[in-house]
Amino acid sequence: MTNNWTEEQITVVLYEYCRRPFGQFSGKKPFIMELGKLLHRTPGAIVRKVGNLAHFDPQMKARGVGGLEHTGKLDAVVWNRYFGHWDQLAFDAEKLIAAFKEKELETSLEESLSIDLSTLPQGKERKQEIKRRINQDFFRRTVLSSYNFKCCITGINNPALIQASHIVGWSEDEENRTNPQNGLCLNVLFHKAYDENLLGISPDYEVFISDRFLGERLKEVDPGTVNYIRSFDRQKLILPRRFSPDRDMLALHFEKYKH
Repeated sequence: MTNNWTEEQITVVLYEYCRRPFGQFSGKKPFIMELGKLLHRTPGAIVRKVGNLAHFDPQMKARGVGGLEHTGKLDAVVWNRYFGHWDQLAFDAEKLIAAFKEKELETSLEESLSIDLSTLPQGKERKQEIKRRINQDFFRRTVLSSYNFKCCITGINNPALIQASHIVGWSEDEENRTNPQNGLCLNVLFHKAYDENLLGISPDYEVFISDRFLGERLKEVDPGTVNYIRSFDRQKLILPRRFSPDRDMLALHFEKYKH
């Protein structure tokens, strides 16, 4: 095999670049070793390719993380093809992963994403449902990893208590369903509160706690709980390393917020 990377290999690495915390890309990590084996590349080569792709990431540049400068032409081709077209990246990458495994797409998905496809309809509806589930998994993993698995308001990092929340709802904006910049990492309580507009997040990344958050019978609520919830009012979000929440989308959601 030549030393030249292919578009297919770079596409799969870009997929993993999005879905994993940037700080986890080490040649000693088991998932890097597995990816290297799948793509017939050394772990070190995978890590260097991640650095090449980071060179194109505008948010990484804004943070002063320039990535590796010695990028190839195909790195730019793949980045430009998929940046902002995340649903296509997710579907294309999963098809390529299946091809590298020499398995059918559905078999590969059941193994790698633990997606149960046994109850899905047949024909065109089945393909659409498979794509939807791939997109949902990509959105969830990418949002959570961008925030390093921490609630962007409280910092809570228990995996059982954090979720990837849409800023503009799944049913409201089809084009941005998979867009990680349409996402926030929130704990379960604050996710529900955000969806119910009991807390707001301004386009300036400022948190607002509604007077309605704690209910009408405030005297019955433990004072410590009241103080804890209110302590987040007018605090700034904990921003992610990548895919910061889109300000225009935050503005749309914030229009619904009322004290």
